[in-house]
Amino acid sequence: MATPATPAIARTAGPLDGLRFEGSGPPGAADPLVAEHLRLLGARPDGTSGGRFTVTGREVGEVSAGTLWGEAATDEATVQAATGIMAVHGRRDGTPRGLAVDYAATATGVLAVQGLLAGLLARARGAGDVTRVEVSAERAGLLTVSQYLAAAGAEEGEAAELAPGGPPFTSADGTVFELETLDPAAWAAFWRALEAPEEAIRRGWRPFQFRYATACAPFPKVLHEAVRASSWERIRQAAGSSGAGVCPLGSLAGRASEYDGAAPWELAPHDATYVPRGAPDGGPLAGFTVLEAGRRIQAPLAAHVLGLLGAEVIRIEPPGGDPLRGMPPACSGISARWLALNRGKKAVEVDIKSPSDRERLREMAAGADVFLHNWAPGKAAQLGLDHEDLAVANPALVYAYTSGWADRLPDAPMGTDFMVQARTGVGEAVRPADEAPAPSLMTLLDVLGGLLGAEAVLAGLLLRERTGAGVRVDSSLLGAADVLTAPARARAAQGLDPRQPAGFRRPLRTADGWIALPDHAAIPYDMSDLPTDQALERLHDRGLPAVPVVTDLADFLSAGPISRDAHGAPAVPTPWSFA
Repeated sequence: MATPATPAIARTAGPLDGLRFEGSGPPGAADPLVAEHLRLLGARPDGTSGGRFTVTGREVGEVSAGTLWGEAATDEATVQAATGIMAVHGRRDGTPRGLAVDYAATATGVLAVQGLLAGLLARARGAGDVTRVEVSAERAGLLTVSQYLAAAGAEEGEAAELAPGGPPFTSADGTVFELETLDPAAWAAFWRALEAPEEAIRRGWRPFQFRYATACAPFPKVLHEAVRASSWERIRQAAGSSGAGVCPLGSLAGRASEYDGAAPWELAPHDATYVPRGAPDGGPLAGFTVLEAGRRIQAPLAAHVLGLLGAEVIRIEPPGGDPLRGMPPACSGISARWLALNRGKKAVEVDIKSPSDRERLREMAAGADVFLHNWAPGKAAQLGLDHEDLAVANPALVYAYTSGWADRLPDAPMGTDFMVQARTGVGEAVRPADEAPAPSLMTLLDVLGGLLGAEAVLAGLLLRERTGAGVRVDSSLLGAADVLTAPARARAAQGLDPRQPAGFRRPLRTADGWIALPDHAAIPYDMSDLPTDQALERLHDRGLPAVPVVTDLADFLSAGPISRDAHGAPAVPTPWSFA
């Protein structure tokens, strides 16, 4: 199978400088990414065969991490099937679909690096004698769909229809493009400029708005017809006059030709002012305080991961609280999706438009270890809350910004998940050659960007612990896209076909469901007339570890590792185990 990896690129400041790592055991799907990220963070390889990575150094001792596939779900395809990834990605099409990229393995690899960094940080702080970390690929897969799973277990039904449909759109002259706006007025103005019917405009907004939550957008077909009757130039003019954003689907070859070789994160240490302190019990990050001013998914998920590792997370919310708390469906009156990313966090309401409240936020940052946000570009500087501003009061702060584009692309569109997917060729990478390129309506990059953001913060905290320096940390959705598509982009750069063959990771229909075979396994016969249980039995008798495809995420609630939080919302288990 293809393996996720980032190319050998120029390294930023290294929290693992002076340390060495060695891989042992049979190689796994996530191993190229783990090895490359350890190199980018400064560790030197002592030989890498994969399977388990051990980082050693006089100052931090020895910590090893391994990634585990399950007994039934044994590779990327079967993990996607067993954890609901195929179900969510396939909602736009109406049937389960496998992602043609190694999404679960990529998430697992990032989580493994997080576990290594957390273990090394714990040892450096005297917070515990962590020597071994295990990461479950199946639990990593569940984490990537945690919002969708939470909604499936809520007390009430979805607020928007779960049915096939959604972008991208195609113009009269054949340009395939993504549309983005967070403003209903801009949505309406865009479609009016294309002379779409008012009723369709009205009915289309809600499914379009909720597509981040539902992974589908069954808006009226007449809207597709309106763009198919319009030239690309007219569509661009409509976007410009309305304030909506449009972005043609880019290719992997195009992204490869402009790729700048940047790492998925950047660490910039400054004056050495931090005095390391002891740590209480309670996880690798116990005793650390994270201030999070995050919206939507990327930054809240990064902070959620840091909280799972033991940090105290304090959310900065606007007066009246985060409006997404009320996003349906709810558990005990609170959005199930919101709880999936924010349970266990404390909250403080701050009006960042108020000078006195901004000063209060600076005072809070003076006592924190991490300040994390994903505000629009330039907003932090405008508010006087950029790294330079907060470092005046707390030079030891790890200041983390999770952005859309990291200022790496000129004339970039709005930095949201689906626009970054469109611009970077993800639409080609996630679908096999017999399907038209289309970005996934699953929030691939918001989730992976959040995981990379947490990895970067852990790297910053370890760098601070080892050097005494405060650190600015930058990560982005663009970095997430480049990590996810690295193998396909590398094939494109060599002039090879970057896409997987027809039918790749497409599950097989049975009489009452779907099954998935491991990548590249041969299908012995047609099983469409067999019940799923019987088809699986026959395949297992032939030595093929096929698994049933989870099509209803609510099935996880009656079996498996999913628990319920204090509000009754489904809670995904942590992906690591520390020994």
